[in-house]
Amino acid sequence: MTQQNPAPTTRSLGTTMTVAAWLLVLGVLTVYFSGFLDGQDNPNQLVSGAVVSHGVREIKLKQNHRGHYVATGATEVSVPQELAEYLGLRRGRPQTVWTANGSIVTYGSRLDEVRLGPIALRGVGAHINPHMDGKEVLLGMSFLKDLELVQRESELTIRQGPSLN
Repeated sequence: MTQQNPAPTTRSLGTTMTVAAWLLVLGVLTVYFSGFLDGQDNPNQLVSGAVVSHGVREIKLKQNHRGHYVATGATEVSVPQELAEYLGLRRGRPQTVWTANGSIVTYGSRLDEVRLGPIALRGVGAHINPHMDGKEVLLGMSFLKDLELVQRESELTIRQGPSLN
């Protein structure tokens, strides 16, 4: 007795199902590791704050895998141009700012309110940065200067006193 080879359609269907299964596995792994890597770049995406006694508000930020606090780091609050347009921010006068990559031109602006977890400040100086990609706002000293910052190990606690609400 000789064994018959499966029909070409059956072989083709089996190959298609195998390829589809591998593509599904690769897609699931891509989504999983993309989220994992985002969490390493910014472990503070789901930051929760606490209102402490006497109206003091605080938030704790964790360092990312490079030792940075993603929510901080400039003289003024820096808003990517795409996000500024989405929020309807007005572009002010052009100004030159110096970054780690050299000097760039940004546009002055003022933010009615800036929130970081439970912390909120009004009338914060900012600039609209056409050279920034993404939707993350870089918090600068125009926001942080009136807050208390305490770093212990790999965690930064930002506290707002009751007089700044």
